[in-house]
Amino acid sequence: GGQCGNQIGAKFWEVISDEHGIDPTGSYHGDSDLQLERINVYYNEATGGRYVPRAVLMDLEPGTMDSVRAGPFGQLFRPDNFVFGQTGAGNNWAKGHYTEGAELIDSVLDVARKEAEGCDCLQGFQITHSLGGGTGSGMGTLLISK
Repeated sequence: GGQCGNQIGAKFWEVISDEHGIDPTGSYHGDSDLQLERINVYYNEATGGRYVPRAVLMDLEPGTMDSVRAGPFGQLFRPDNFVFGQTGAGNNWAKGHYTEGAELIDSVLDVARKEAEGCDCLQGFQITHSLGGGTGSGMGTLLISK
């Protein structure tokens, strides 16, 4: 969550997609069966053999989300899994935790729950967020506390 978490997350998906032979449209173009062996750990298989990251992206302002969406693998993500506000946290932990973040947290939990319920064998959650700033730290700790 937040600018830091979403930028790290976007890079993570670029790297993991490359390792699995997944192109920016979600199609497999790899050269080894090993690339598909554990693909369901991080991806859902959609219609037409397209692979979609099992990811939820959250922020309290839309800027970083727009950047991720416009980035090289931005079209890979499920559009419904972008959860964002309009105000931002202004590098303020309390705004991320108690006010703006608190208003958005239920939407984030609903999307995360939907992704979790679609899993055959949920192993855990991998969260990328900063410990400074407002959204990653404040809303990040709020999310973890739920």
